[in-house]
Amino acid sequence: MKETKIIYLADDDQDDRFFLRQAITAAAESAEIIEVENGLELLSLIKEQNDTPASLILMDMNMPKMNGLETITAIRSDVTLSSIPVVMISTSSNTLLIEKAYEAGANGFITKPSTFDGFNELGVRLAVQFLT
Repeated sequence: MKETKIIYLADDDQDDRFFLRQAITAAAESAEIIEVENGLELLSLIKEQNDTPASLILMDMNMPKMNGLETITAIRSDVTLSSIPVVMISTSSNTLLIEKAYEAGANGFITKPSTFDGFNELGVRLAVQFLT
């Protein structure tokens, strides 16, 4: 039996969460996706479920209440969370934004795909890089 991989998906866009969840679970059947709408909700939930370690956090850059940069800074400053890989996802491919994400501690930065096939390819890339 394969070990379940816990992935937290923080994105305020319901459609993007749907497409990402579909793509990841198609590429990694052992993945369990836990969805939240903002960084504040992510931090609260991940600390609440600290007995279930996360394999990966996928986080949108622009979210209400607590954006991606603020959230990743909080994750990297918390010793119990700091080792979890975090991949920032955004509709923007602005180089300054990408640099800020890496400076804050992101392990990767991905521009959100605009097609269903693009989401599927992303799911496979994430599964190979972070879930195997």
